[in-house]
Amino acid sequence: MSVVTEIALEAFVLLRLGERRFALGANQIVELIAPSRVFRFPHRTTALEGVILRRGRIIPICDVSEQLVGKKLTLRRFYLIAHRFFGAQKEAIALPVSGDCELITAELTPRSESDLAHVAGWLSHNGDALEILNLEALTPGPFATRMVAALSQPTEVRA
Repeated sequence: MSVVTEIALEAFVLLRLGERRFALGANQIVELIAPSRVFRFPHRTTALEGVILRRGRIIPICDVSEQLVGKKLTLRRFYLIAHRFFGAQKEAIALPVSGDCELITAELTPRSESDLAHVAGWLSHNGDALEILNLEALTPGPFATRMVAALSQPTEVRA
């Protein structure tokens, strides 16, 4: 009698930022959309560049490319709408990506203590070791994004 050990494969979405690829858990992904109108307004949160309106919701745009590859993206092919979690709170954000995204299944290698905070783990794909991103460590907290959303709402002035 032989025992077959199942490898726990998980689904990931690969995204391209400049010349590098990264991964996010597929359970975090809401949708992939074409670039749309960005609403910009003055604010002090540098990690937020504005918001987009999608399906009746205001979604903050968080360009994490400067933190990950050292420069902001000049070419934006898509926005990857993803959920990030802060405790029990779930929030959608838009991540600009510069290339196609790909859905794969792979085995997750857990992060080590020496990894940077934005690394949730690692996976191997086509001979490359890819970082699985921890959006909570890369993007501003819920207070900052709620403030930006509130600033972008029209205000009613009463006399």
